[in-house]
Amino acid sequence: MADPKAKPRVVCCIGDLHGYHTKLRNLWSNLEALIDPSDFRSALIIFLGDYCDRGPDTLKVIDFLISLPSTYPDQKHVFLSGNHDLAFAAFVGVLPLPPDGSKFSEAWKEYEDSEDREGWYKGYGYEKMHLQGRRWAGQIKAKTNAAKGTEYKGSIYDAAPTFESYGVPHGSSDLVKAVPDDHKKFLADMVWVHEEDDVCVETKDGIKQCKLIAVHAGLEKNRDVKEQLKFLKARDTRVPKVEALSGRKNVWDIPQELTENPTIVVSGHHGKLRIEGLRLVIDEGGGYPEKPVAAIVLPSMKIVRDTDVLAN
Repeated sequence: MADPKAKPRVVCCIGDLHGYHTKLRNLWSNLEALIDPSDFRSALIIFLGDYCDRGPDTLKVIDFLISLPSTYPDQKHVFLSGNHDLAFAAFVGVLPLPPDGSKFSEAWKEYEDSEDREGWYKGYGYEKMHLQGRRWAGQIKAKTNAAKGTEYKGSIYDAAPTFESYGVPHGSSDLVKAVPDDHKKFLADMVWVHEEDDVCVETKDGIKQCKLIAVHAGLEKNRDVKEQLKFLKARDTRVPKVEALSGRKNVWDIPQELTENPTIVVSGHHGKLRIEGLRLVIDEGGGYPEKPVAAIVLPSMKIVRDTDVLAN
């Protein structure tokens, strides 16, 4: 356990960025302005995933993220994979291979009823591609996402702006060459889950010391937590759709067994801001141009947005 007399380490959990570089820069400036300089210098910064798609500047977002460890060497940076990032990594060929030596194509069958509607990618290299890479670079037939009331941008993932940020048209295999090696390394190194002991939060009963689990969408409520964490740490790509990165209702709440020993579960993904006990969902922006990108700062539980106008 951490020294109870020591000042709690500041932890910043940053929600989905979705290619909005200007929002990211503004949010970062606001965090730097609001947090005590020595605390910010040594902070743990957890990015909750979905760096690409929808917004115009995926390339610039990833450049910024890659620059952080050298610019802020005393911070600890965690880059979680979102479902969009997993799909991007799949397309450019940097996902870990299935641990049992099976082929990615063996997992396509489960979702093949959606292939025509989603217009899965069939260009160069598709035969060896993980399902989500094919969906990401595909050409969806529908023009409008009825659930969101928005126009699709190329694919079910709205991936066209990511292709365009690297200077190639949506669905082009040229993206594999256009993405720089350091961006490929970033995509290859993303983690699916992060665990941190001794994270402090302010509650109505004072400062509480907790374990923290950060995962893009959440943990499945009715599955053994140890089993889920083992799977996520292994980044087991035999599974065509990873619920902890792309699920909705089934990952919304904290699994019961984690309520017995206070555990913060923090995610992005859901297009909402939810602070309910120790379940934190930080995705106020959802990739919409008019909505802010948000972060939560622990232990204070303060929400910081790119749109905040700070007094001098």
